[in-house]
Amino acid sequence: MNKLVLIGGGGHCRACIDVIESTGSYQIIGILDGALANDEIISGYPCIGDDTNISEFANLDCQFLICIGQIYSSKIREKIFALIKKFNGKLATVVSPRAWIAKSAVVGEGSIVMHDALINSHAVIGINCIINTKSLIEHDVLVSDHCHVSTGAIINGGAKIGKSCFIGSGAVLIQSVNVPDAHFIKANSIYTSKK
Repeated sequence: MNKLVLIGGGGHCRACIDVIESTGSYQIIGILDGALANDEIISGYPCIGDDTNISEFANLDCQFLICIGQIYSSKIREKIFALIKKFNGKLATVVSPRAWIAKSAVVGEGSIVMHDALINSHAVIGINCIINTKSLIEHDVLVSDHCHVSTGAIINGGAKIGKSCFIGSGAVLIQSVNVPDAHFIKANSIYTSKK
């Protein structure tokens, strides 16, 4: 199994651990989080350091998954992604066995596709994205880098989502919309802009 180090030990991390364990593909070594005490246990896994330890684990041929949640801003996730790359670290791409991804779809490195998400034909998911539980990404959608598509969101065919966006729980994006970079779409809203 691939050795995996998680970065960030909050609520999103606990949800990620459930998905990771369900794949049977990774051995979780531990969690890096400067806000936790060393050896503090999160869902059965110890805190083994902070961001300063990334280079150490990269040299041990571990993979990484950023498990820091994202709502208002992706800046922290982007910073950590760049730090991992600086030390030539490898980022895992984690897909729940309960998710469906079309053969023609693409999911970028460092992204996680959580339980019961559906990614349809020719959709493209960028790097370092969260495709959360029960979200629907329809055909020919582009979700650019560092985005979070939250629980139960529906992205209809041909939609284009810019970098670093947050799509709230239950939001609906109609077909062929264009979402600008770093845009925030609130939960249960309907987005219709094609500009």
